[in-house]
Amino acid sequence: IRNLADRGFGVATLDWRGQGDSDRLIRDRQRGYVSSFRDYTADLEQFFEEIVLPDCRGPYYILAHSAGALITLLAAPSMVNRVRRMVLIAPFLTLPDLPVSISTVRRVCSLFCALGLGRLYAAWGPRPRATAPFETNKLTSDPERYRRNTRIYEEYPQLALGGPTIRWLRAAAKASEAVNDPDFMARIQVPLLIIAAGADQVVSTRAVEAYARRLRLGSLLMIDGSRHEILQEADIYREQLLAAFDAFIPGSDDPTA
Repeated sequence: IRNLADRGFGVATLDWRGQGDSDRLIRDRQRGYVSSFRDYTADLEQFFEEIVLPDCRGPYYILAHSAGALITLLAAPSMVNRVRRMVLIAPFLTLPDLPVSISTVRRVCSLFCALGLGRLYAAWGPRPRATAPFETNKLTSDPERYRRNTRIYEEYPQLALGGPTIRWLRAAAKASEAVNDPDFMARIQVPLLIIAAGADQVVSTRAVEAYARRLRLGSLLMIDGSRHEILQEADIYREQLLAAFDAFIPGSDDPTA
């Protein structure tokens, strides 16, 4: 937010339902859960209607990361008259080195959901009580920023989230299938800058690259060596992202911003 404010932007942000300090949807706060990513796009619509439009001066841009970038893609066709441009960082389209297609993941998860197992963890389980050593993390190569984040969870454990449930993964797979549909992609009329992390171990960089190439109004920046959380990475990676942001989105020098 400080980086954006320094560029002349006002910033509005939110915690998606089931995450951060927003209400959880099931009793176990650690389990990542949502019925459908359309619920998230409804949250984004409500956020615009109740917060952004009445309280924030336009024009409007969206900066989104990972699952948030997938949500933004899903909402993009309806944002054409509201948002001038979007920057999407490491969008979650599929997992890296997944031996099966995302459609197969969706079908398997649907089977488990039909058996009443949708609230079980699909991966990883609850967040460990003890902070994981920096050397084991897949998110950032910056030890100071990693420690800053872990201190937040240590001081405010209610904000922490564990792994996704089977229902969440099914919802994500369905959203990925939807945004990959050629007819859907043709309806995206908001210019996009997609930024991929070259050393991402959380989402598939190969899928992100392939998606960006298929977009009519999309461009791609690959930041070699960066891990998944580029905005929380070492400065050598962050500065590349911010330079691309400055080149793509008008900042304080734009008289309309």
